[in-house]
Amino acid sequence: MADPMRIRATLTGDTVEVKVLMSHPMETGLRKDADGKLVPAHYIDTVKASYNGKDVMTAEWGPAVSKNPFLAFRFKGGSKGEKVTVTWHDTAGDTRTDEAAIQ
Repeated sequence: MADPMRIRATLTGDTVEVKVLMSHPMETGLRKDADGKLVPAHYIDTVKASYNGKDVMTAEWGPAVSKNPFLAFRFKGGSKGEKVTVTWHDTAGDTRTDEAAIQ
């Protein structure tokens, strides 16, 4: 399983800003290894964030996203101490879910 995501959620006024750093190789399927064989595609294709059980952000990614991607987004309606949950799913069928309390 991949390393935990680093998530920071900060409340400013009525808006929560979420910053996420994900650990993932994000292989495009176009790179060749030392033997000249293509490295199979392996990248995050879906990212979802939820707050109080409701999706607040959904992203569909492709192979052009860089290794160890960073994502930032905002939503309205959060409160300090409550949790934001971020989940990603990749092309190999792996899934990772982590959460952070709003500061």
